[in-house]
Amino acid sequence: MTSSPGMPPDRVPTLTEVVAWPAEATTANVASVSADAASESILVSAPEPVPEPVAAAPSPVHPVLPAVTEAQLTQHILSDVQRQIDLMLEYRLREALAPVLARATDNLVRESRSELASTLRDVVARAVAQEMSRHRSR
Repeated sequence: MTSSPGMPPDRVPTLTEVVAWPAEATTANVASVSADAASESILVSAPEPVPEPVAAAPSPVHPVLPAVTEAQLTQHILSDVQRQIDLMLEYRLREALAPVLARATDNLVRESRSELASTLRDVVARAVAQEMSRHRSR
């Protein structure tokens, strides 16, 4: 791949291709880059050979995961299950208690209105009786 600085490469390998990269070219490039950085001058080197694409079956990429102990895995699973159980229990309780609480609220409102009406009737009856006794005594 010969390209001048600032120009895009002629060919970019796809993610499924395995490209063999010569070790000498890699170390020479690293050395020339570090020399460029140190001297701030442009080095002209021979064009790099274009590696031939190697046709190989793409190997599955397995991310490196940290080692997990059985106790940690068990704890993680139990916490997930506990969270799901909590959510399900809350949902079921709301579903079961909603009608019961609605009936209890209706009964409470009905009884409160009845008691309030009774108390109000008593207060009005007393006030009327007091007013009538004042008019009779005059």
